[in-house]
This record gives sequence, structure tokens and C-alpha cells, in this order.
Amino acid sequence: MSMAAALRSPITGRPLVADTPHSLAAPGERWPVVDGIPYLRIESEGLVAVALDHLDAGCPDDALVALLTDQDAWWTGPATDLSELKRLVRERDTLSLRDAMALLRMGPVADYFAYRWVDPTYLAGLALIEAHWTTPVTAFELACGIGHYLRDLSRAGVACVGGDVVFAKCWLAKHWVAPAADYVVFDASAPWPIVDRRFDLVLCNDAFYFLPDQPTIAQRLRAALAPDGVLAVSHLHNADYHGGSKGPARGWTEWAALFPDAAVYDERALLGALLDAGGPQAQGWRADPNVEAWSIVEPATSSRALTGGVALPADDAVLRPNPLIGDAPGEQHVAWPSERWRDEYAPGCFWAKRDDELTFLADPVRLRRLVDLPERW
Repeated sequence: MSMAAALRSPITGRPLVADTPHSLAAPGERWPVVDGIPYLRIESEGLVAVALDHLDAGCPDDALVALLTDQDAWWTGPATDLSELKRLVRERDTLSLRDAMALLRMGPVADYFAYRWVDPTYLAGLALIEAHWTTPVTAFELACGIGHYLRDLSRAGVACVGGDVVFAKCWLAKHWVAPAADYVVFDASAPWPIVDRRFDLVLCNDAFYFLPDQPTIAQRLRAALAPDGVLAVSHLHNADYHGGSKGPARGWTEWAALFPDAAVYDERALLGALLDAGGPQAQGWRADPNVEAWSIVEPATSSRALTGGVALPADDAVLRPNPLIGDAPGEQHVAWPSERWRDEYAPGCFWAKRDDELTFLADPVRLRRLVDLPERW
């Protein structure tokens, strides 16, 4: 985030101002800004102090290495290795995204991020945004990860801000995926530093279901909306899904209590509309064990047909073959990243099916047999 942008302390709520080119301050507190990304996590005083010491000593790469060691509270993977992080920082201008994630030891999360451009949950999220597109000028995404949606929105001319609790994810987004966006690292459960800003589009994609204190966060997402703004929240797990939820879940009545006035979609309807260029039909909240996950928008306006926009690559995008399929479509030709990835996403990967198994025109771009990957993917 640019140093001129309005941010507030997540501890005191006071306005933060730049006291140096690499830090923000308010009376009695000071926060690091590394590679243009403010680090505003509460209860991380030790890491904040280490990063500031390195920055004040004129050693920004050391500060960067320190922040790249940080993780969220629910991380169960391996710890980072300092020698690998130093290599990552040293070679960041030449490494691929996948190499960078390997050096960060992101494990299965690296598969999730590397192949997100072809997973059905991501595509349904794009369809949700496009179905309720209002030509936004600004957008904010909570739990932005490495910036998949911010990349699409930035390319559509939207000025974007991404927020995440993990510095490394925002840093990957800035350098490999969505460099045009601004980023800020903070805890969703603490007071938000962007409280003074309003956005035309506010997003939380494939993440809301695991966030703490969801009623409060839902209200904060709404509070970040500009007048006539749109809130889009995708992939809310259904606790009653017959196949079993792939993560924390609620029943439909609980989700309805959080989002009572939303337009509600079965994600399969969103994916189907993307594939056949139709307009997805909202279903409303109801008991349905066939729904794996819902997606919602507020306010509950009518949807539009998915004929292009952010749901499809730009006309001038450089498309590459889907890296998971061989010379011919069909599941026997798929090199699944892992059994876990296959178990979660394969049913919705229509690009993996043979053409004679499809009930719609097999457009290679809509199917994602051709993909708009980052240049240094």
C-alpha cells in the first residue's frame, strides 16, 4: 500500500503516518513497511522489532527474510529455512513462482496456489464477480492469498488492495502475480487498518469459512463498502453436504443468519454459467445436501450472462496449455498435483473430461484447457 494511503493502528486506532521511508508510526508505536507492504500484525512485537532494527540499519533484505518466516496461527507445515529464504530474496528477480513457494516450504498450499487458475472453486469465484459486475473503480480483498483475483481485477482497470495475515503471501502476490495491487498485512480478528477506506467491490474468496468471529468480520466487510458497492463472498462450506465438507462448515440456517439478504448461489451453477456463457440463477438459502458450497453477493441484485469480462482472459492475454493435462483431454491424461488436490477439485475440472462427456461446447478458454498464467509461473 502506498505510504500516503490512510491506515490506522490495529491496536489503538490512531492514524499511522510515515516517519521514515520504511516505517509507519503513531504515538507510542511503530510498524515496518517492507517492499512497500505494511506489516501490522498484532501480538508480533518481537518480529516487528527485528524488522525495524534491520530497516533502520539499512538492511532491507534482512528485514524481508525476517518477515518471510511468519505464518498464520493454524499453519501445521514445516518451518522455513533461513538459508533457503536468503536464496529466495537474493534470486527473487529470476525464480519462478513455484520455485519461490518451494523455498518458502509451503507444501500442499503451494499446489493450491500454483494450480488455482484451473480449479473449479476459483473459476466459480470469478463467475460470481462477473455475474454482478458494476464496473468498480476500487476493490478490497480480505484473505487475498497470492493475489489470483487481484490480478484479474487489476487487469480490468480496478485499483485493488489486498489484505492477508501472512506477509509471504502478499509478497508473492506483489512480485509474481498482481504487482499493480497494493497490500497490507493484518489480522482479520483485530481492528482493521483500512477502516477509513471504502471500496466499490469487497471480496473474501475461499477463506471466510475458516476466519474467526465471522459475524464481526461480515460486518467489517460490509462497512468497507462504498455507497452502491458490492460484497462477494465465495465458497461457504455446507455442513450438510452428503460428500462431507472439505473444511470448517455451517448449516444453511447459520449461513442465512450471517447473510440474510444476499443472492445465494450453488457454486455448481456459477461454474456452469461460466462454461455455457449463461447467467447463473440464485437459489436462495435452503436445505440441500447436494450443495457442497455456496457463494453470495450483497445486495441481492440480478445476475448477468457471463459473456466475457473478468471471468475470461483478456483478448491480448498470452494463453498457455493447462499444465495439468497431456496431449489430449480426459482424466487419464491428467497429472494431478496430489491425491488431496484431485479429491477436492477433480469433480468440477471439466477441462479433464473428454469432449463426448460434456453437455456444452468445449471452448478451450472457458474450460481452462488454455490458461492465462503469470509470466514467471
